[in-house]
Amino acid sequence: MPVETRYEQGVLVIGLKGELDHHAVEQIRDRIEQQLEEHGYRGLVMSFRNIDFMDSSGLGLILGRYRTVMEHGGKMALCEVSAPLRRLFEMSGLLKILPVYESEEAAMAAILGA
Repeated sequence: MPVETRYEQGVLVIGLKGELDHHAVEQIRDRIEQQLEEHGYRGLVMSFRNIDFMDSSGLGLILGRYRTVMEHGGKMALCEVSAPLRRLFEMSGLLKILPVYESEEAAMAAILGA
């Protein structure tokens, strides 16, 4: 699964593409963890704009990164979530702990306190 990563104002922005299932999660998790270790934990934004499918292992990926970022004093936000994924996030309780924004810009602004 292709993953786009970039740093903007100290925040790691992850653009996920394709299917977020148990086959892809381990590789993505390792890449995110490596990027956070190299650049710090100010914040993490995960964009779901190009996700076609996600199973429960995707929820585990999100919650695990949330825990890691929070333990290091950072903030995390999700953005560009489709209606089907939003329903999955609602049913799982994820929306009670993580904010979801319409755009990367809005998620960045929330993390940076703008």
